[in-house]
Amino acid sequence: MQNTPHLPLAVAIMGPTASGKTASALAIAQAIPSEIISVDSALVYRGMDIGTAKPSQEELAQVPHHLIDIIDPLDAYSVAQFRNDTLRLVAEISARGKLPLLVGGTMLYFKGLADGLDDLPGADPALRAQLEEDAAAIGWPAMHARLALQDPVTAARLAPQDAQRIGRALEIIALSGQPMSALLARREKTVLPFRLQSFALEPSDRAVLHARIATRFDLMLKDDALLDEVDGLRRRGDLHPGLPSMRCVGYRQAWDYLDGRIDRAALRETGIIATRQLAKRQLTWLRAMPERIVIDCLGADPASSMLAQIVPLLK
Repeated sequence: MQNTPHLPLAVAIMGPTASGKTASALAIAQAIPSEIISVDSALVYRGMDIGTAKPSQEELAQVPHHLIDIIDPLDAYSVAQFRNDTLRLVAEISARGKLPLLVGGTMLYFKGLADGLDDLPGADPALRAQLEEDAAAIGWPAMHARLALQDPVTAARLAPQDAQRIGRALEIIALSGQPMSALLARREKTVLPFRLQSFALEPSDRAVLHARIATRFDLMLKDDALLDEVDGLRRRGDLHPGLPSMRCVGYRQAWDYLDGRIDRAALRETGIIATRQLAKRQLTWLRAMPERIVIDCLGADPASSMLAQIVPLLK
C-alpha cells in the first residue's frame, strides 16, 4: 500500500468465486460506514441475476452498492470505463466520510485500476476477421494453443474458450511483434489518488472451495431459475452466445442446454467445471499480486481478520 497517510483509504476485497467476498464486505460495512464498489465484469449487466450470484435485494439494501446493473447485456463495459468510474466513485464516497470497499473477482479490473491503462495497439478489424476465420476452422482451444507458443504468460491466465481475450492477445502479437505480457510488464505503474489496502480471500483447502462452487451452481439450477433467466434473455432476440455477457460462466452452458447441444447432467457438470476453472484463473492472478494480504476464506471469521487491520489505517 502507498505510504501516504494524507490520502483517503480504500479497501479491496478480492478472491475467487464462492470465497465469501459479499458476506465479508457486508460485515465490514456494519462496523465501518462504507459503500461497496463492485469489481465484477458480470454484475454490471441488468437482467443477469441468478447466474452472476448477484447480491440479493436485501443485501443491496443494507449498504449502498455501485457498478451493479449499469448496462444492458447487449453492450460492453471496458477496463477503462471501470477505472474511470471507480476513481470517481472512490472520491465521492470518501468525500461523504465513508470507506470505499472494492469487492469482486474480476482481477483484470483490479490490475487496470492499480497499474493504469496500457498503451497496447488498437483493434484492427481486418486482422480480427482473419483470426475469427482461423478460429472457425480450427476452434478456439487450438487458437489458445497457438497463443501459448507465442505468449505463454498470457495464455496461462486465459481459458481455452475465451475467444475475446485470446483473439485480442493474438492480434497484439501480430500488430506489435511482441507478446502482450511483455508490453504490459514495461508499463509504468500508476499512482492512485488514494491509499489502497488489498485483501485476498483465498482457500486453505481448494477442495472445500470446489464443494462450495458445486453447491452454489446447484442452487442456481434449482427450480430451473438459471434456465428461466437465460431463456428470457434469449427470447429478446438481440442477444447471441458470442457476446461478452453471454459468455459469462453458467450462461454459455445454459445457452447450450437450451439449444439442445447438451443434456441436464452435462449442463451441471460443465457449469461446475467452468466455475472451478474460473476460480483457478482468479487464484493465479492473485498470486501475482504481492501487495495483497491473504485471508483464509475458510476461516471462522474472515471479516474480523480484515477489520483488525483496517481500523488502525483509519486513525
